Order: sequence, then C-alpha cells, then structure tokens
Amino acid sequence: MKKLLILFSLFPLLLLGQENLNGTIYDSSQDNIKQPLFGANLIWLGTSIGTSTDIDGNFSLPFVDSTNNLIISYVGFKSDTVVITSATPIKHVLTPTNNLDEVVVQSRKVATSRSYLKAQNTLLVSSDELLKAACCNLSESFETNPSIDVNFSDAVTGTKQIKMLGLSSPYILIATENIPAIRGASQAFGLSFIPGTWVESIQITKGAGSVVNGFESIAGQINAELVKPSTDNKFFVNLYGASSTRLELNTHFNTKINDKISTGLYLHGNTHQEKHDVNNDGFLDMPLYNQVNVMNRWQYTNPEKGLVTFVNLRYLDDEKQSGQLNFNPDTDRLTTNAWGSEIDTRRYEVSAKLGYVNPEIPWQSLGVQFAFSNHKQDSYFGLNEYNIEHTSIYSNIIYNSIIDDSRHKIKTGINYTYDAYNEFAIQQDFERTERSFGGFFEYSFDDLEYFTMTAGLRVDTHNLLGEFITPRLHMRYSPWGKSAIRASVGRGKRSANIFTENQNLFASSRNFSILNTNGTIYGLDPEIAWNYGVSYLQGFNLFGRPADVTLDFYRTDFQNQVVVDLENAQEVNFYNLEGGSYANSFQAEFNYNVFAHFNLRTAYKFYDVKTQYKSGKLIKPLTPKHRLFANTSYETEIKNNSNWKFDATYNWLSQQRFPSTINNPTQYRLDDYSKSVGTLNAQITRVFSPKFEVYLGGENITNVRQDNPIVSADNPFGTSFDTNYVYGPIFGSMYYAGLRYKLK
Repeated sequence: MKKLLILFSLFPLLLLGQENLNGTIYDSSQDNIKQPLFGANLIWLGTSIGTSTDIDGNFSLPFVDSTNNLIISYVGFKSDTVVITSATPIKHVLTPTNNLDEVVVQSRKVATSRSYLKAQNTLLVSSDELLKAACCNLSESFETNPSIDVNFSDAVTGTKQIKMLGLSSPYILIATENIPAIRGASQAFGLSFIPGTWVESIQITKGAGSVVNGFESIAGQINAELVKPSTDNKFFVNLYGASSTRLELNTHFNTKINDKISTGLYLHGNTHQEKHDVNNDGFLDMPLYNQVNVMNRWQYTNPEKGLVTFVNLRYLDDEKQSGQLNFNPDTDRLTTNAWGSEIDTRRYEVSAKLGYVNPEIPWQSLGVQFAFSNHKQDSYFGLNEYNIEHTSIYSNIIYNSIIDDSRHKIKTGINYTYDAYNEFAIQQDFERTERSFGGFFEYSFDDLEYFTMTAGLRVDTHNLLGEFITPRLHMRYSPWGKSAIRASVGRGKRSANIFTENQNLFASSRNFSILNTNGTIYGLDPEIAWNYGVSYLQGFNLFGRPADVTLDFYRTDFQNQVVVDLENAQEVNFYNLEGGSYANSFQAEFNYNVFAHFNLRTAYKFYDVKTQYKSGKLIKPLTPKHRLFANTSYETEIKNNSNWKFDATYNWLSQQRFPSTINNPTQYRLDDYSKSVGTLNAQITRVFSPKFEVYLGGENITNVRQDNPIVSADNPFGTSFDTNYVYGPIFGSMYYAGLRYKLK
C-alpha cells in the first residue's frame, strides 16, 4: 500500500516548455452589456492544444509556433478565428447566434452559473448572488439557492443546518479554498463561523466530488472561496440590524505592501441580547449570543516566477445562552432551578496555500496546502454536560500537468490528516486520535466540444478505518446545442462524530446508548456509502428570452451507516446499520429571463430517504418528501451610477415525519406528521453609488410559526422533554436593514 502511495506522488510527467497566451473572452448577448463568458473553448487551428475560460472569462493557453490562428467557440455563439502574432494578452467578444449559451441567472453580472462543459455537476455562486439576502454567515448564504436545503433553526441553539440530496451536512465535504473546514468539532456550528462578507464565491458540487479533496464526501462538496486582499476593496463596512435586536458589523481593511504583497484584516462581530418568547412557552425563541471573529490574510503574487501564496491567521470567540426566560447561568448552571444552556467556543486557525506555475512549462503546476486548527467547546444543556477539544492538521500536495496535449490533464498528489479528539459526554471521557495518509490520481479528458470525463482514485491508510480505495467518476456529453447530460458515481467513507454532530439531542431528557461496541470509533464502524447521479441541462429560447431546464436524480446507498434512532421518545440509540439505508433525490429546476434584468428561478424537489431502524424501515424524521422553491430578482436601469434591486424567495415544505412519541404521556404526544409550511423572504437594495448602498429585507414575511416546538416545555426536567421536533419557524416575522460602504 505504501509503495502505491509513493507511486502516486512520483507519477507527474515532465514536458517541454513554451510561452503562454493569456486573455479574457466576453459575450454581449444581454442589452449589449459586455460580460465575462464562462466555459468558452479555445484551440489552436490544426492542433489539439486548447483550454476553456474560467468564471471570470479568463484563460491561459500555451503559445505555439506552428500556427497563428486561434479558434474561439461556445455552443450557441458564432465561432471566431483570431490571428495571434505574439503572446500579448487578448480580449475578445463572441456574438451569440440566438441567446446565451450558459445557464445564467443574470443581473448586471453572473450571479449563478452552470457550465455546459464541465464533467462535474457544479453550480457557481458569485458574490452578487450572496448579496440578495442578508447573508450574515455561510449557513445563511443558501437561502436563494434551490440546490441546498436550509433547515429552520432549532429550538435551543438557533443555528441553521443545511442538507444536500436529502442528507445532512456531515455527509457534505465543506471546504474553504479547497481545504476541508467544517468537520469534526465544528460540524454543528461551523457554518455560522464563516461571515458572508468574507466569501467571494461558492462552488456547489452534487454527488461524488473530487478525490483531490479527500475521501469523506458522500452527498457532495461545497467550497467557499474567500475574498483576496489584492482584489478586495481597500475598505469595506457592512452594518446590519434586525427587528429581533440582532446586530452585526463587518469591516475589511486591505493594504498593498508592494507590487507583490498584499494583506487584509477582516473583522466580524455579532450580538443578540434581548429575550424573546413569542409563543409563550417560557423558553427563549432564539439564544442570546456574542461572536468575535478576526482574520488576517496575506497574499504574495509573483507572476514572473509563477508563485501565488496565501496565509491566513484566524481567531474566533463565540458564546451562546438559551433556555427558560428565568434562567440565570450564575446560579442555575447544571441545576434544576431552571433549564438553561450555554455553549462557549474558542477556535484558532492557521492555514497556508502555495501555488506554483512553471513559467517555462505553463501547463505544469504544483500546489501545497496546509491547515492547523484548535477548536475547544465547553457547553451544557440542562443537566447534560458536553465538552470537546479538537486539534486538527491537514496537508495536501497537488501536481497538475497534461499528457500529450491539453485534452488530457492529470492531477496527482498526497495528503496527510491528523485529528485528536478529547470529549466529555454522557458522563464519560472519550478520546481518540485519527491519522490518515493517502495518495490520489485524477485524469481528465476533454474533446473540447462534446465529451468530458474526470476519473479519480484515492488510496488511503487510516489508523482506525484501515486501508481502502475511493473511486470517483464524472462524465458529461452534449449531444446537441445548449445541452449537457452528466453522470457520476463515487464512494465515500467517514467516521461519525456521534456527539458533536447530534449535540442538539442533549437538549432533551433522552438517555443516550451506544448499542454496538466492537467498532473502532465509539465502538461503531465507519460509515460507507456509494452515490450515483444523472443530470440533464437544456438551454432554449422562450418568447425570445433565454431560459433553461435542469433535471437531476441522485441516489445514495449506505453499505454502513451509524443510525441515530429516536423512535423511543425517552432514548437515543446509536448503532451500526442492519439492513438498508438510502436517499433518493430528484430535482427539476427552471430558470427564465422574463424580460431585461428580471429573472425567475423555480424548482421542485422530491426526497425518498429511508433507514432500517430496530422498529422497521422508516422515513428519516423531519425530512419533507416534497419541496417547492421560487425566486425572482429585478434590477432597474443604472442611472448616474445608482439603481434599485429587488429580490423575493418562497419556500414550501410538505409534511414531515416526527419520531414516535407514543411512549410519552398523552398530553406530550404528537401527530405522526407535521403540517406543511411555506415561508417568504424579500429584500430591497438601493445602490446610491459604487461606494454606498443600503438594503431592507424581511424573513418569514407571512409570519408563519410552529406551535409548541418544545415538547414538555412546562416540565423541562421530566422524562418527555425534547426540543428537537422543529419543522418550521419559531420566532415569526423578522425584518432587517443594513448598509454597505466600500472604497476601491
């Protein structure tokens, strides 16, 4: 096995060097406004050397001496042949034959886009899309996106969780700048630890992801790219206030030290200190909290030597208090005087990325990633105490090159991960150390027109999970204009952190039991699953305006799963799967540019998620079978550098199955299923100038509220108390306002 890992790391092929041609490709298909064109093909006439543009329309292509004719093409656009006589950077505009050939929900810039050319089913979300909602942290960045489900805040911590393909966030590999970030101890609250203003763009990949980022991805991958000190505003401030008395402040300070070094200081603070009990159950509808989040980011760029380096230093201090209105932590902590909870988190992070592109051989590059973090959480929920400290080290070395020509690309490398856990839960100490060393190889083929394939393989050795192989395959075929048929298959493996991933269950009177004790992690075996998916994307013209439809189906089959069994209302049982467990997800999405600057996005999702419990095969609790989504956005014409922006999002969820409450006393029993629920969010933004804008919005404008979200709220120390039956909003309507000011 170790010899195979070494073979992976030594595989790179060395090729002869050439000069590089750089440039940007644009389209002018909407109101003659020039926009970067993502995914345009470029190829030298009479050769097989080519490439495609990125989300900003940029490309880098080896310069050849055998021809000076560069062919630029995109499905639905007129192909152009440009005469190139030197390696001077170029800018070129393609003319559409009918309409846009990229799926674009467009305002003045690309807000979200899917390429017809990539093998993976990836949605790119730009900063323009993130500004359509308050987007105070990463967990709130998906409100206007139908691919990610945002759950309602739970009844104690107030934290929103996300799902993809019917599976919760632990089955999603969540990274920042392709370094896994939301994992281990940060799984429960980590999304709320990344401020929205720090995010430049988000890439959402459905199904099996790339083997480069690790073996843990099962349902998909989410990668958040952070703003860069060299391109971010010199000064930026975002001030936010909500009717719930939630206040937030974000400030960015960026400085250019010299022509190669830039640095940025990013400050985030939020607070909520007013008690609310709209439903009169004696419990806070949302927690009291304070958060201080600081990041210092350094960037070094040396184009002559082909070097780009980022170094991040980060500190987080987060405090939450929840429980009964009369709870006083100074006198009532871990007593029966009043039910209360406190969650105090301290986190330190150091991360670095080094990228090197060989100036002599531009298709060869080397990337080095390193991250260290220490995450410490001290918390209690009523009489249940839970503490965890997680120290993590992640390192990755990636080599990129081509085989023969640019149609055949490879990535190969090695990575090492170290995780040390020290937990106190259910009155016991749990300690473990996980170490993994792995090698990967990924081959990509692109015929630069109809067919694209990415095949990857990982080989890992893990001190607790053993030695195993992780295969991943993605394919894309475009049989006709403005179409893309995709298929993917892949395997994922992970260790379940049963307490930190389910710590909301501590806010109940349930007794915790681990029924299997022969495994290596809490006595349980690792989770293993296969994910299969197909997707069809079709663009077309509707009444002279661009539109597109996406249909996709994904299935996740678990070979083993750590089952979280809540079917006895007085217990939570963890055990290895005995039988079948699967998640089927179908989504139909329709996007339409109704008229200039007005866009409509709708989606329907169907979930069939079932698991074999001790009591039988049942629908996964609190998972709606049907979801409807609709989003509209409109911008007025820009006059004197100012305009208006309007955005509205509607979500409807069908009924959801409750875990059984038959063992509770009659007054604490619930129906088998919840009610359906629909919510409406909206935001208006007034842009006064490129420097200054204000926004006003509302969440849950129709004031939908779940009645009695807490079971046995009148007797929180009784055997039936449980805060985990939330299927809808608790607080009701919430309105907010804010301002953004920036200096270039």
